[in-house]
Amino acid sequence: MFRILHIVIKSLPILLVCLACSSFQPSFDPIPPSPSPSRPVSKTEPPKTLTTPSQLPASPRPTAIAYSSPSPSPQTITTILFTGVIVPARCVQAALDRSDNYDYPYEEVRSTIQHADFAVGTLNATISEVAPHTGCVPTYVLVGDSRNADALARAGFDAMSIATNHIKDCGPANCGDQAFFETLHNLQRVGIQIVGAGENEVNALQPIIFTVNGVRFAILSQGQIEQGGVYAAQNKAGIARLTEENITQAIQAIRSMVDVIIFMPHWGPEDRAIPTWIQRNLAHAIVAAGADLVVGNHTHVVQGYQKINRTWVFYGLGNFVFDQWQRDHQQGVMLRVRFQGATLLDFQWIPTHVDRDGRVHLADSSESTEIIQKIEQASRNLK
Repeated sequence: MFRILHIVIKSLPILLVCLACSSFQPSFDPIPPSPSPSRPVSKTEPPKTLTTPSQLPASPRPTAIAYSSPSPSPQTITTILFTGVIVPARCVQAALDRSDNYDYPYEEVRSTIQHADFAVGTLNATISEVAPHTGCVPTYVLVGDSRNADALARAGFDAMSIATNHIKDCGPANCGDQAFFETLHNLQRVGIQIVGAGENEVNALQPIIFTVNGVRFAILSQGQIEQGGVYAAQNKAGIARLTEENITQAIQAIRSMVDVIIFMPHWGPEDRAIPTWIQRNLAHAIVAAGADLVVGNHTHVVQGYQKINRTWVFYGLGNFVFDQWQRDHQQGVMLRVRFQGATLLDFQWIPTHVDRDGRVHLADSSESTEIIQKIEQASRNLK
């Protein structure tokens, strides 16, 4: 599928790739507290429109970088960063309650997030006050405190995909819509744009559009995973449903209005690294409809990637913040994509490891290599 050349630069394993040529396992055991002093950080630049060139910081850990062939005409470079799934609930929320420091999960990766011109996460939990915190217990109820929204903003996130299956979580009570609207409100309250959900189906299908360095970007998000009546309808709040009809409709509606369309599907069975035929068929439909980049999530493990025609498809970035205890579920990648004008110039994986209390670390050299090898293995023979 790709010709891959492994080389060593300054003792760091770097992987070069030419661009041109479910069974969910909750954590059962309590975890010890891990308080750390709060370090207030604010992002002063408005997230919607930026005009200064991006400067990529030196990576303190080995990463995988994919470079294109000769660059297009000189233009300002724009960086967009994506993370894996964010679930500030269960054992993560229990640790937050003990430490009363909502910033600690992001302390080691904050500078990486903030150096991007635009940073996008995938939130798969409720962040509201309508339901009590569950504590560090085995449950599928993924409820987080509203202060998590403030921490995400301070970490540097500009937008969240919320076309996710746990976005109406509130426990056994009939409070799903209230939890849903509180989650949307909390994100918007701190200046984080939301995509993939709304008060009805029409609103849920709407993109977010932002301009960086004179390039007009759009992000669309739709979900394939249904849980507890989470899909939006004509008169029902919820997430945009991932179907070929909705894919085509949403992309064609904005194709002439923007320079770059990024599509973020929430798809695939949990725990599976190799994308399913359903995912692959949907990926082809997304590309055929006119998307310029596809970045998926949901499976809680890193998945493969492929190029369809001229469009790169990243099926899943693993977990970013979650309490799952299996090693492959504690691994993920931040995906940093660079555009020169409206042309995708290159992409970079930044491997991460998350502790059971939600603290995210940049993976060390050995684990970085392990994570990248898993991605490459899962990418073989994709068509």
